[in-house]
Amino acid sequence: METDKRLRQQLAKFLDWHEAHADLAAAVDQFPSELRGRVPEGMPYSAWQLLEHIRLALSDIVEFSRDARHKSPPWPEGYWPKKPAPPSDKAWDESVQAIRDNLDTLREMIQDAKQDLFAPLAGGSGQTLLREALLAADHNAYHLGQLVLMRRALGAWKG
Repeated sequence: METDKRLRQQLAKFLDWHEAHADLAAAVDQFPSELRGRVPEGMPYSAWQLLEHIRLALSDIVEFSRDARHKSPPWPEGYWPKKPAPPSDKAWDESVQAIRDNLDTLREMIQDAKQDLFAPLAGGSGQTLLREALLAADHNAYHLGQLVLMRRALGAWKG
């Protein structure tokens, strides 16, 4: 029982820890609004597109993990915004908050001892809550690293 509790605590931390790299706050806080929609030379998308991709993918992971009736968006177009710039600063802030909220939801699911981390999820094809938590952490870390590189390319990183 103690091992299960420790595993859940570590997974919950793993979702957005900043022990080995920048976390969400470091990557997006004080990102200059005039640069959020700019696509740096040699890069395929803007910071806004990356941020929204993180939000959309994380939302899909959370909903898939808790609702057997959930239908994922079409790949890849359902996971990437078409326009490089956010419609407003408010949209940027709402996207960041939605990511935080979904991380909190996934963290709560992981820490709920009634949720079997290893049981196949209803509506899936063998995926487990453990797999989805690891997928979310890995996916977010990958794209947050890209956001940091983007900020560097745009001259907006002081880290």
